[in-house]
Amino acid sequence: MKIKFLNIYYLLAVLTLFSLSSCDEDFIEVDSKEEIEAEDSGEVLEPDAYVTGTYGMLTDWVYAFSYLGITEIISDNADKGSSPSDTGTDKHLLDGLTHTTSSASIRAMWSHWYKSIGRATFAIEYTEDYNMTDTNLANRLIGEAKFLRALNYFWLVRSFGGVPLQHIDATVRASEDEVYDFIVEDLQDAISFLPEKSQYAPADLGRATKGAAKALLSKVYLYHEDWQLAFDTASEVINSGEYSLEPNYEDIWREYSENGVESIFEVQGRGESIAHGIQQYSQTQGARGTSGWGWGFNIPSQNLLDAFNAEGDDIRRDATIIFAGETLYDGREVSAAVENPMYNEKAYSSANAGASDGDKNIRVLRLGEIYLIHAEAANEINNTTAALSSLNMIRNRVNLLPVATTDKTQLREAIWKERRLELAFEHDRWFDLTRTGQAKEAMAADGKTFIENKHELFPIPNDQLIQTPDMLQNEGW
Repeated sequence: MKIKFLNIYYLLAVLTLFSLSSCDEDFIEVDSKEEIEAEDSGEVLEPDAYVTGTYGMLTDWVYAFSYLGITEIISDNADKGSSPSDTGTDKHLLDGLTHTTSSASIRAMWSHWYKSIGRATFAIEYTEDYNMTDTNLANRLIGEAKFLRALNYFWLVRSFGGVPLQHIDATVRASEDEVYDFIVEDLQDAISFLPEKSQYAPADLGRATKGAAKALLSKVYLYHEDWQLAFDTASEVINSGEYSLEPNYEDIWREYSENGVESIFEVQGRGESIAHGIQQYSQTQGARGTSGWGWGFNIPSQNLLDAFNAEGDDIRRDATIIFAGETLYDGREVSAAVENPMYNEKAYSSANAGASDGDKNIRVLRLGEIYLIHAEAANEINNTTAALSSLNMIRNRVNLLPVATTDKTQLREAIWKERRLELAFEHDRWFDLTRTGQAKEAMAADGKTFIENKHELFPIPNDQLIQTPDMLQNEGW
């Protein structure tokens, strides 16, 4: 890598034949369909090729469109954008909280996450059976694949609740606790196998690391409300010496800071015609219309702008939002006549603008969030000093006054607000609202109706229930 996904496009071309034949047969039982024997491909591939192919799943088109719908457009951070007549298939439904069991974006992510899990599992098994002479490398590759499998299961469980564990039963939904237990098991294995970021060769920059596995584990513990474990694990990342905060917040999303000092794990992209990077991630969110360079979806909401302004948070506001009529940091002039008043600057690529072959890395885990996980967990275990210290590390960077309250409820709300401003358009806002119980009030303030005991989770896609009719649907759907 920088892995920039070396060789994956040859590999994915091979895998696609099997993916296409399997994806409509069953969404979940993709592991057996993904297996490729040497006689099928005509070549005996090294285990690294299968692990790299699993990373490659993170660059798929679904992350440029469907993922936007279920993470940001649905929330109070964003509106659908584009033109009123362009629905983006179902983005208007997600924006209005009127999505259904047949919504294409939900179906796409359910299917893609399970295909990714199947690919990771095959990579693990293939590596275990390959009899590599370099056992350290074999263990590292297994650790990388387990990290990726855990990441996909985490995205599934926070979206749908308890889901089938692919290796156990394709039709019976495990409980949320069982899914979280399996994620923790994979991540603990990954931690034991993976090197630190500083121990990788430059050519491998971008692979999962021990720090990435610990960072994801701290987030998993946070979502499961295992507060002490979340605090302890976040502390290990912070104290590892592997990461530091970028001094200037706006630099985090610049090309020169990709895989930089704050980066813990990010999806690697490149803009060459033979390699799509994260396909169209920047293009779908680019400014639309006169002198624009994109489709104009997933635009900042007035609600989000108001939140930045109420806090006096000019630095993060201006690093997050492109305004019609402004001149960007690289000299690009944004016409005042573009179709929407605001766009997502964190998706902007200076070099690639609206090209479909994107070169923008997607930041998945970074130290700024780990400080906020540390703060939230510390507050819940009544370690107010640690909570304030970590929270104010984040505020100090953007020249905001420190929070001083020692009231647990007030501090909790301050940390939640900080997560919104710090992590806007980093694909966590909707899940923060649902996990913390803020969704109904927050969505009402954004003019939308959140139905309790329904909208906390997405529905299991109707196509899946047709294939596996014994699978239980989520409440309210």
